[in-house]
Amino acid sequence: MSLPPIFRRAAATSAAALAAVAIAVAPAPAALAANDVLHPGAELWVNPDSTTIEAAAELTGQARTDALLLGSFPSATWINGGTPNEAKRDVKRAVAAAHAAQEVPVLVAYNVPFRDCAQYSAGGATSVDEYTAWIDGFAKGIGNKDAVVILEPDGLGIIPWYTTVDGVLEWCQPAEGDPATAAAERFEMLNYAVDTFAGLPNTAVYLDGTHSGWLNVGDITDRLLKAGVERADGFFLNASNYHFTPNLVAYGTWISSCVALVTEVQPGAFGECGNQYWNGGPANNWTGVAMSPFGEWSADAADPALDTAGVDSRYALQLGEVEATTHFVIDTSRNGQGPWDASGTGLAVPEDWCNPPDRGLGLRPTTDTGNDLVDAYLWIKIPGESDGQCLRGTAGPTDPVRGVVDPPAGVWFPDMAAELIANAVPALP
Repeated sequence: MSLPPIFRRAAATSAAALAAVAIAVAPAPAALAANDVLHPGAELWVNPDSTTIEAAAELTGQARTDALLLGSFPSATWINGGTPNEAKRDVKRAVAAAHAAQEVPVLVAYNVPFRDCAQYSAGGATSVDEYTAWIDGFAKGIGNKDAVVILEPDGLGIIPWYTTVDGVLEWCQPAEGDPATAAAERFEMLNYAVDTFAGLPNTAVYLDGTHSGWLNVGDITDRLLKAGVERADGFFLNASNYHFTPNLVAYGTWISSCVALVTEVQPGAFGECGNQYWNGGPANNWTGVAMSPFGEWSADAADPALDTAGVDSRYALQLGEVEATTHFVIDTSRNGQGPWDASGTGLAVPEDWCNPPDRGLGLRPTTDTGNDLVDAYLWIKIPGESDGQCLRGTAGPTDPVRGVVDPPAGVWFPDMAAELIANAVPALP
């Protein structure tokens, strides 16, 4: 799945230099999730018929061993399209198998019109009616059994014909989409899906919250609210990407804080939400800088570009007694080494999200995160599957970084599987 070129802009906000105590994004005692599905003792489903196990059947030697190892961990099951009846059938098989194993399946609903804006993971339904019927079929497949639904990766990061809260018309402008209705239809469909899944007795649903290297906090908060996050169980971060877990915990906490700010304290004041592109606040005397994705963030970092204390203290000042309560989950499938720094490659379009070299598995999937707002660390992206045939601004077909033709998106990539295992953080036993 792709992450497009985005023009990022920090929110420049002037404020009085008021003294406040910085709050660290620190783990709390093990807490219940925003739902009864992802409680700390929940067992996530290991699919014995996953695409990883299917890939292993076609491999030999070390490549097969690698695939079998990766297939032994819980990871998401992607439902990528088909008819409503086919979605119902596939989902029902998954949840029934998970129920029999007394485990919770993580299901990815990935079929929204103009998904991925016709890039590497193009496809999806062709109309609002087709999509809502597909969601109905998906939901019928779950029924009353336990399930987690990751609703449309990139669904809020890449919106066709969308003008941001800052008034910027974004790059995704498909000719087949109506500029007057395409963005509104995206929100209509996501709201329908949220209400449909939230209406099931044992389903948790999470919306796309992008990641800490993409949309600023105020922008994604605005999109999440338009998509119905207040009626969902929360949002997900880092799907199919590589950003460090501490950075995502901070980013997600700021989004949750921003939701509280713009709904309870300063309605609609998205520009007042502290974000990763200018980290000033009381704790650093409002001397902010853009935060770097190439190191782990903390409230006591010596490097100002890794320090969360300014933004933490800013929200503490703004919110007062109001608490951030919107929960989230994080994809840790490939973020053990963090994102790839392509600055020294000389590539005009490095596509740093696409099969970057020397990455590693991140934290193993678990619902026991020790953080009040983080419901789970999940493997949403299937580690070992390709992000696409990466050309990085060249004529191709060879990936200039890897020296091979990368497999299409979703196809098993033995080289990358081996790298993820070798570079895992924490290391695999």
